[in-house]
Amino acid sequence: MATQGAWLQLQMTSSPKFILRTTVTLKELGFVTSQLSGLRISHRLSTDVSNRISSLPLFPSRLQPIVARRICPFTGKKANRANKVSFSNHKTKKLQFVNLQYKKVWWEAGKRFVKLRLSTKALKTIEKNGLDAVAKKAGIDLRKK
Repeated sequence: MATQGAWLQLQMTSSPKFILRTTVTLKELGFVTSQLSGLRISHRLSTDVSNRISSLPLFPSRLQPIVARRICPFTGKKANRANKVSFSNHKTKKLQFVNLQYKKVWWEAGKRFVKLRLSTKALKTIEKNGLDAVAKKAGIDLRKK
């Protein structure tokens, strides 16, 4: 009986009561298998209950604000972890962020300015090689912006 699957039945208490039945193998249960051997579970949900479960929102009602990441899309530069060293040589961790700037750059192919958030290193690269070449190399579509 130990090599076959163990079965378990769970009952959720809500206003319309329903029973959630799932199949669990002994390998998934790990150390609990000896306590659950002989119990059986099957998997069946009524269509009414499954429709109610699928209509629930996937995210909580209070969402976190979307924060722009401190990464340059053209060069891929991101924050560096470093040590802040005091006079007594005590080291504490700190982040050295990328020098990101908002800049309007003239896009020759689109005949318009494109507002970008890029590092100063990327700005120098764009001045040297051109915006189209750098955007193509980084895989950025400028038509979206």
